[in-house]
Amino acid sequence: MKTRFFSFFMIVFFAIFCSSFAFAFGGADENVVVVYAYDSFVAEWGPGPEIIKRFEEATGYKVEFFICEDAGTVLSKAILEKNSPQADVLVGIDNFLIQKARRADVLTPYIPKNKNNITSADLVFAKDYLLTPYDYGYFAFMYDTNSKIPAPKSLKDLLKPEYKKSIVLMDPRISTPGLGFLMWTKAVFGKDYLNYWKKLDNSVLTITPGWSSGYNLFTAGEAPLVSSYTTSMAYHVKYDKTERYQALIFPEGHIRQIEGLGLVKNARNPKGAKAFIEFMLTKEVQQLLTETQWMYPVALKGNLPASFNKVKVPGKVLKINDNPEEVLAESVKFLLK
Repeated sequence: MKTRFFSFFMIVFFAIFCSSFAFAFGGADENVVVVYAYDSFVAEWGPGPEIIKRFEEATGYKVEFFICEDAGTVLSKAILEKNSPQADVLVGIDNFLIQKARRADVLTPYIPKNKNNITSADLVFAKDYLLTPYDYGYFAFMYDTNSKIPAPKSLKDLLKPEYKKSIVLMDPRISTPGLGFLMWTKAVFGKDYLNYWKKLDNSVLTITPGWSSGYNLFTAGEAPLVSSYTTSMAYHVKYDKTERYQALIFPEGHIRQIEGLGLVKNARNPKGAKAFIEFMLTKEVQQLLTETQWMYPVALKGNLPASFNKVKVPGKVLKINDNPEEVLAESVKFLLK
């Protein structure tokens, strides 16, 4: 059991890989908003660059982005800096990380003035608005139809010999998709989820630090299956003009991730941070998220882009009743035995 999972869990947890990507520099300046975000959000094909441009034009603020591998490292970096906060806004903290963020006391609730733009009350996963939702999606496996293996029809199918070394997963300690998959297995298998992980070891090719690195392996043909989102298919329809990569819907059900952003406690520029949070709920940003973030917007009424037409919505959405921190701690302890 200490083979693949041992090397994965021995990655040093407190190594926080973040770098600066800014149109302006100088977080102490009241005109600068410092935002911590994960890499795919800030990538040239992600929403970050265009959001910066539009936000700066609309408000006069300047934005400095710090790029982290995934949302887990965004939160971890903020926790390490708690006594001397460097960020004004954290982006990507989701419904699985909120309890950790709340316990760490690194965020301050802020109720956006345009909160009524949010189309459904159940998307507000922090009723005190410790975090403001901006998008959501459903975890699923993406499958390469050009591969030589058949498409699995369930999570249990992934344990079969034909899927040996065929799956790319993400580190649940620092990756929200990684933690999401862990919670998905807990929701489906209950107390037996750890035995499922033990059996899954033979099917896993590798576990990457974040979603971007894992998904890149998948599209490079290194593995025919990767843990991702149902909406990932829309990207390939739009830009690759292909339906080769399919999101698989399993009968056991799927879980929903809701991503949020929050105001850092004792932020150096709380006014600018609040303006950024408000801007994320505007119609123009919500429209932008669909085909840059490749998720469902929380505050957009009307039809989605044509690229989403063949994206399937899970018929069964599972509720998460467990504490993600407790599940993660239990899984780490078990998998290192």
